[in-house]
Amino acid sequence: QVQLVESGGGLVQAGDSLRLSCAASGLPISGYAMGWFRRAPGKEREFVATVSWSGGSTHYADSAKGRFTISRDNAKNTLYLQMNSLKPEDTAVYYCAARRVLAGTRTLYTSQADYAYWGQGTQVTVSA
Repeated sequence: QVQLVESGGGLVQAGDSLRLSCAASGLPISGYAMGWFRRAPGKEREFVATVSWSGGSTHYADSAKGRFTISRDNAKNTLYLQMNSLKPEDTAVYYCAARRVLAGTRTLYTSQADYAYWGQGTQVTVSA
């Protein structure tokens, strides 16, 4: 059974940092492109960042560029999102997602429809 479990969320002040983790079980993430998405209160879920199966390629939403860093440790079967300089508008539930890919694939996936597996989410709240 595939499971993605996010952790690391919490309540922080504007300007603080958080590191989210997504631990995978039931699948070796080395064969998967991975992504982070978020849903802010009253809004649709949106793309945040994605990383290729090898970790060699990444892509970010404009709102995340320069502040967030996506990374992966395939040996630990874990995906990360380092978030710095947090803003109140970053307040959301953050979800990790996985998509099976062929080895060597460099395609980066930014659409929710591209991903087959999802975690339950972790809440991030940034106070002003």
